[in-house]
Amino acid sequence: MRAAEKLIAQRGMENVSIRDIVSAAGQKNESALQYHFNNFTGLLAAIRAQRSNETRVKRELLVEELMASTSVPTLREICTLMVQPAFELARVDADFRRYVKAFGHELVFTDTSPLSKATAHGGGGRSGHQVALLLTQALPHLDADAYRARMDAAVRLCSASMYHQARQKSAFRGDQAVLFLNNLIDALVGLLGAPVSSETKALARKIQNNKTSGKSRA
Repeated sequence: MRAAEKLIAQRGMENVSIRDIVSAAGQKNESALQYHFNNFTGLLAAIRAQRSNETRVKRELLVEELMASTSVPTLREICTLMVQPAFELARVDADFRRYVKAFGHELVFTDTSPLSKATAHGGGGRSGHQVALLLTQALPHLDADAYRARMDAAVRLCSASMYHQARQKSAFRGDQAVLFLNNLIDALVGLLGAPVSSETKALARKIQNNKTSGKSRA
């Protein structure tokens, strides 16, 4: 798994073969990967599951610390929980940094909802639900559709930003990395906390009315 992360971070997933991974891992034949993971897809799923669990565990600790200090966290404190777990793991673990470098961009290019995919890959679990609940409480100006649209945008922003940071020479280390984290949190606060414009509301109503009319004609 570590060999796969390292190679994918260096070359990109499309340029890495099972044979490359097996060789880098010091195994003698490809059956080793098939024995443990069935195939390349199974290996990738195992990597994502392991890193997702690490992220969830870290987030749980941060949520507990926050809720021990306040019963009504600010929007900025909640947004911090969206990115700080992975950031802190990457700061202390070179392997986790390689994981972000290898897979961090996936949510940017997904054809489905990045929020749904993030929930499955690291954003779920008890702590993920806690953060989601805190966000909905802190964002009463967003209805369900607006909330999902903003969160999809927020997940793409986090994914692209963390991936770019992972590709820097001193990724996740030093004052510049801390500045990066704080700027990203500020951007999330602005994205999620901004009021819904009259133009957006009008267009949302138009789309909803068109859907309703279409169902009526059917």
